[in-house]
Amino acid sequence: MTRFDVARTQQPKSTAAYGSLRFGPLRYQLKRTIGMLPTPDNSECSRHRIVMDLVVNHCSSDHAWFQRACETRDCPEHDYFYWRDPQPSTNGPPDDQRACFGGPAWVWVESVGRYYYAHFGAQQPDLNWHNPALRHDIYDMMNWWLDKGIGGFRMDVIELIGKDVDARHYYEGPDVHRFIREMHQKCLKGRDVMTVGETWAATPDTALGYCGRDRAELDMVFNFNHIQAAWDPHQGRFGPNLFDLVTHKMILNDWQVALAEDGWNSLYLSNHDLPRPVSHYADDGDYRVRSAKMLGLVTHMMKGTPFIYQGEEIGMTNVRFDRFEQFRDIETLGQFKDQIAAGKDPQAFIDGANANGRDNARTPMQWDAGHAAGFTQGMPWIDVNPNHRSINVVQDRADPDGVFAFYRNMIALRRNAPVITHGDFTLLYDEHPDVFAYIRRWQGQELLVVASFAATSVEVKVPDAVGADGWTCLLSNLPSIKIGADRKLRLAPFAAAAWGKGI
Repeated sequence: MTRFDVARTQQPKSTAAYGSLRFGPLRYQLKRTIGMLPTPDNSECSRHRIVMDLVVNHCSSDHAWFQRACETRDCPEHDYFYWRDPQPSTNGPPDDQRACFGGPAWVWVESVGRYYYAHFGAQQPDLNWHNPALRHDIYDMMNWWLDKGIGGFRMDVIELIGKDVDARHYYEGPDVHRFIREMHQKCLKGRDVMTVGETWAATPDTALGYCGRDRAELDMVFNFNHIQAAWDPHQGRFGPNLFDLVTHKMILNDWQVALAEDGWNSLYLSNHDLPRPVSHYADDGDYRVRSAKMLGLVTHMMKGTPFIYQGEEIGMTNVRFDRFEQFRDIETLGQFKDQIAAGKDPQAFIDGANANGRDNARTPMQWDAGHAAGFTQGMPWIDVNPNHRSINVVQDRADPDGVFAFYRNMIALRRNAPVITHGDFTLLYDEHPDVFAYIRRWQGQELLVVASFAATSVEVKVPDAVGADGWTCLLSNLPSIKIGADRKLRLAPFAAAAWGKGI
């Protein structure tokens, strides 16, 4: 684990780093700074590639394109965005669409006498992908980075680029696959790169439309079915945590089955939009370290590519804010106004934001116990989690039985056991409320993974189809997890282990 000191270029504060302020001039500034990025032909860095975040559904309201678009209707950039005239009868917005982060989706610009569309918020005007000139400029930017040697793109809300705004068909809109296929043809085809698309609406039934081997679109998608299953149906992420293990297992099983022979899965529990896994799924108190290991093992032994978000590898937890003024996430700020106006109790909203809000993943990385957790010598943009004094990289790496050491062992196991990459997937104990278990098989290799999500001890019997003999424990978060002579597994709170045959 290495700290990189990055000289920040211009970034619009109002977009919370979500919208690009510059697509063009930044490239040439970085050219002088970074030279050529690691590529497969660069032996010094051949094991490391940089995958960039590609945000092209929208840009910053401070972007030069948008600034010019707001000056006159006659410039080319005006058509890079979705504009509508006022309603003749009311002289107000063209309709009543709402932005995801709160407030109206249509924003008035006096200088051109029109409203622009902002799906998320006024700071992030949506780009009009139906304009061929816009797509040309985006592809030009992408090819510049690809020619520099980046390893690919994580594509932010890519399913939104084909939207039909007037029909309110946003996610997986009518033109999304046409645009992604064109992007692949113009930028990705023939390159040794990886692409993963953020797709909140994708399901096991639609996933292969993005990542099927004959689609010429993406390599994989981030799906959010297992994430949204724990959200309140009315309050979304700002309601109570409704995590249910049986539902969680069945969703992940459906994805494993759907992409068993075609396409590819992404494996994750955490990212910049989600609460910390130990706080959301398990225990961030006395069993924090054990929980972090359990969640990593049961998630990343499935078939797919693991994605590990910063802090996950040391078991970082949610932060608790007591005052609304401490929050920084623009979704939280906008939804607070809307939900309080609708009658929700302010403290109930704060409780929901503390449990599930996006700021949990955005507090500074906890490098050490010092000032600002070693993240900066100045003042960070958001409060540091007070527990950085005991939960930090220095302390965890000093522990040979820490979370980081476990993750290293887990990565080594994945590299050395082809069954994890290629094997089939069979879910076990599908209706058990506390145990997540499965078996993987491939060319004589077998892998059995069992994990307890319970805060109390649990006992399960090894299924006859699995057999109780011949298993070797490959990795566990406790030293005493064994298959008994009576074919039973006795699991302590949040225990997890992986056993192998022929590995």
